[in-house]
Amino acid sequence: MHVKSEKLQAFSQLLDIMDDLRAQCPWDKKQTLESLRPLTLEEVYELSDAVLKNDLEEIKKELGDVLLHLVFYSKIGAEKGAFDIADVINSLNEKLIFRHPHIYGDTKVGSEEEVKQNWEKLKLKEGNASVLSGVGKSGPSLVKAHRIQEKVKGVGFEFASSQQAWDKVKEELAEFEKETDPKAKELELGDVLFSLVNYARISGLNADTALERTNQKFVSRFMKMEALAQSKDLVFAELDLEQMDALWDEIKATEKI
Repeated sequence: MHVKSEKLQAFSQLLDIMDDLRAQCPWDKKQTLESLRPLTLEEVYELSDAVLKNDLEEIKKELGDVLLHLVFYSKIGAEKGAFDIADVINSLNEKLIFRHPHIYGDTKVGSEEEVKQNWEKLKLKEGNASVLSGVGKSGPSLVKAHRIQEKVKGVGFEFASSQQAWDKVKEELAEFEKETDPKAKELELGDVLFSLVNYARISGLNADTALERTNQKFVSRFMKMEALAQSKDLVFAELDLEQMDALWDEIKATEKI
């Protein structure tokens, strides 16, 4: 691992490269805060995929891509006379110090939960109108639901146990099953999903991560099904559901070996 001076030198070189690209590269010169936004989201999702795969080499690469975007935004901010990378980092440093009085002050905490509760209370002192002010309006709904629930937990709005959360899931499922109006049923489905995210979170699980792992597993199995059908000289699109199920079971059996 590198010593601190080497890390600072590497970061300094990145800033110099960003200056060069912004001044000389036709593509980089054209970029705006708005044009970078969808590209940043793509990079963050690629980082997420690498983390789920626990591919450390890929994580390193994707972290570099995300870091480039952070430096790029800061460069554009400096051009607008609004902020530069030092302002970004200094603001972050001040926030971290303020929100960790158990490290940089006299506050005593006995657990991770106390740290989270203090964090939310300190955010309100910073001027946030609501505990939920920091929840982004965009982003995946499962992630947002988890974040909302974590936020309100910080001020004590939380089921006492995972069993109570599961009882809520069953209650919402019953309401969903009973509803017949399409629009109302959609709302009830939202309640079911929100309550499932809550149960998962209280149980120490992350619903978004769980669903993404299932997405990846399904895609992998389905593509193996297609390959298996081809190896049997079958036209996949012409198979009926029973034949597809047989292929699916055959693939599942090989995965258990």
